[in-house]
Amino acid sequence: MTGPDILDDTGDDHERLETELLAQDRDIAQVSTADVDETTARHLVNDLVDDSVVTAVAEQRILVHEPSGEAFDSIQQVAVFHRGWSAARDAGEADK
Repeated sequence: MTGPDILDDTGDDHERLETELLAQDRDIAQVSTADVDETTARHLVNDLVDDSVVTAVAEQRILVHEPSGEAFDSIQQVAVFHRGWSAARDAGEADK
């Protein structure tokens, strides 16, 4: 056999590896919001209420995330939203 064997060609391997490593770096940099359980959410939202970031509207049974103006009817929703909102805001500041 005098020509290169197509199965032995590794020319594109380094590009695939680099693409995979970049994707892993992006995944690591992202904030996970899927791991917010009820207890963690309650602690986070209580802290946010104390810091006036979240306002409880008792007569409507909602929680308002003041910086964004978004309203939620679940403590877990507010906690997940705030984590994502904070991560996006922090990423925007890092880009500047």
